[in-house]
Amino acid sequence: MQYDPDSPGYAKIAKAVQEWEQQPRCPAGRLFYLALPPYVYPQVCKGLAKHCRDFGPDKHPNSWVRVIVEKPFGQDLETSEELANQLGALFPEDKLYRIDHYLGKELSQNLLVMRWANPIFGAWWNRHYINNVQISFKEDFGTQGRGGYFDSYGIIRDVIQNHLTQLLALIAMECPSSSHPDDIRDEKCKVLRCIPPVGIKDCVLGQYTAGNGQPGYLEDPTVPEGSKAPTYAACRLHICNDRWAGVPFVLRAGKALNERSVVVRIQLNAPPVPLFGPRSMHNNMRDEFVLRLQPGEAIYAKMVVKKPGLEMDTEMSELDLSYSSRYSDVKIPDAYERLILDCIRGDQQHFVRRDELRAAWAIFTPLLHAIDRGEITPEPYTYGSRGPPSQDKFLAESGYQRSTRYEWKPAGAVAKSAESSNEAKL
Repeated sequence: MQYDPDSPGYAKIAKAVQEWEQQPRCPAGRLFYLALPPYVYPQVCKGLAKHCRDFGPDKHPNSWVRVIVEKPFGQDLETSEELANQLGALFPEDKLYRIDHYLGKELSQNLLVMRWANPIFGAWWNRHYINNVQISFKEDFGTQGRGGYFDSYGIIRDVIQNHLTQLLALIAMECPSSSHPDDIRDEKCKVLRCIPPVGIKDCVLGQYTAGNGQPGYLEDPTVPEGSKAPTYAACRLHICNDRWAGVPFVLRAGKALNERSVVVRIQLNAPPVPLFGPRSMHNNMRDEFVLRLQPGEAIYAKMVVKKPGLEMDTEMSELDLSYSSRYSDVKIPDAYERLILDCIRGDQQHFVRRDELRAAWAIFTPLLHAIDRGEITPEPYTYGSRGPPSQDKFLAESGYQRSTRYEWKPAGAVAKSAESSNEAKL
């Protein structure tokens, strides 16, 4: 087999690398990126450890070997731990880099700086002011012939357990004692351990059907007949600590929806005493702090202001940092570029540590097992729609209020109703 640890390919790699490193007494770095099916990781790592890890007697003290592995890291808590044990026996934790490209995105990395370099956020970033948090991932296309792969994982394993849970950890973590990678990951792990497993009542599952000229999920020839794999999921998480007790965190992800976007919405409580109009109006004009990771990076705060004119009327406006306007002359690095550079530098801050992974799987494994046993039938939704109809009730029960009197005008634009349109689609 091509991945067998005794395959001659590993010896060829070792020979080529050694020839490249012929400069005497110079430090050498060997970075192996495993863009492979996870089930072959143990075989490949064993081959690399056997043939490609040894620098020989003239090894420079600053030489290193590191291995990057792609998700999925297992199928549940048990298989993840099994894989971690197998890889850990071959490469220590400081040589293993579990890559999650969402941790390399500009807005993800800005979360740490924004939260802990600006005291203005410290006063209200807690349950006393925040009503709910929505972390949403939307794709406007289906499986497109990759249904066989997707069906074995589903949307929770593919997106929510990793990408969105990492975003949650960055939003909810406490201040680390330093900027050292382990101190930051310690705090992420602590907050994940405060989240009980998601129950069936705390989720909405969906599967897209044909619509708008596009085939349904079950019409993909690579999808098993009668599959119940969810292509949409909304999971309500609760963080049982002093900062976040009682604040629902809703993680949503879906395929074949009405748009492509990744957005975090932190919605604040309505004023306790309505001064400018009835309470119902204030409930529909909730302050929000929004981070849009894609498309078009932006950070903005939605708030109620006086509408210009003679009358004391109110409207929603924003403080807006749109990267396309503010940093128009700056090239924002691709997430993978940034993370590979971090690995070369030996910086593990933006990579997933084993105990983080364990804590994340513990949140979702019971629900995933129930789905795998066929105990939950996903609700159908039409290709190109907003998702399953029952999500609106689910979001309302989680405290979320859609703004009905708001139109976002991006920086530099005379008038544009992009956010208004997005609000209607949410």
